[in-house]
Amino acid sequence: MIQVGLTGWGDHPDVYSPTSNAKEKLIDYSTHFPIVELDSSFYAIQPERNILKWIRETPDTFQFIVKAYQGMTGHQRGKIPYDTPEEMFQAFRLSIGPLKEAGKLAMVLVQFPPWFDCIRAHVEEIRYICRELADYDVAIEFRHQSWYSDEFKEKTIELLRELKAIHTVCDEPQAGEGSVPFVPIATRADKTFVRMHGRNVGGWRNVTGDSKEWRKVRYLYNYSDEELEEIGAAVAELEKQSEQVFIVFNNNSGGHAAENAKRFQRLQGLDSAGPAPKQLDLFGGEE
Repeated sequence: MIQVGLTGWGDHPDVYSPTSNAKEKLIDYSTHFPIVELDSSFYAIQPERNILKWIRETPDTFQFIVKAYQGMTGHQRGKIPYDTPEEMFQAFRLSIGPLKEAGKLAMVLVQFPPWFDCIRAHVEEIRYICRELADYDVAIEFRHQSWYSDEFKEKTIELLRELKAIHTVCDEPQAGEGSVPFVPIATRADKTFVRMHGRNVGGWRNVTGDSKEWRKVRYLYNYSDEELEEIGAAVAELEKQSEQVFIVFNNNSGGHAAENAKRFQRLQGLDSAGPAPKQLDLFGGEE
């Protein structure tokens, strides 16, 4: 089974109904795609009221891929609003608990920063995070090339298998040590995750997270049919290695993600008849 979706639901005009308001974006999104990557959890651990609202607004079979809070992965450079790592992880677990209980949590994405290289201390950090999230399916994404070097690639894959972690396969620009190659290897028999970041080498290399303009450039890319078919062939091989392949398009700096995801579905014969109907609220209109 191959499931296709996008990162976030708030910036994809192609999937919104002309009659919908801003509060209905997730409802509209969920009629087009069965999965979404929840990115707001990276910037702040989400309050329960938000999680419960998102559960109510989506179909029973809809799945969220929740991005780990930045304080858990070493991205945050300012003060973390938690006194201890234990308090931070506990808050995160409490936040995502309702999603798991509702059967809507596909996995937790733990994305490490580009400076998180392959050294012993970082291996131990991965082990620690996996212990703290032992009750959840954890997907690991690297951004430093050293994890896939000739010296460490095999050991990296072995580590993920040992920890029962999901390997996040990335398609991204090949722009030096702060990027990783496309390595279509599954580390679990049930789930694999693929993230499509585009192939904008200049944007990836020259714009950092410190720049206010980085989002407008880094993921600015429109995949061609040929490129999508190339990815599709690799995803088909991944499907032989694991029961489900989740693929998320993150190349939305120019608004291409939704169209690229739909085109990928068509090219792979995954296209549905069209948007599913919105859920109906028995006590009044559309929910």
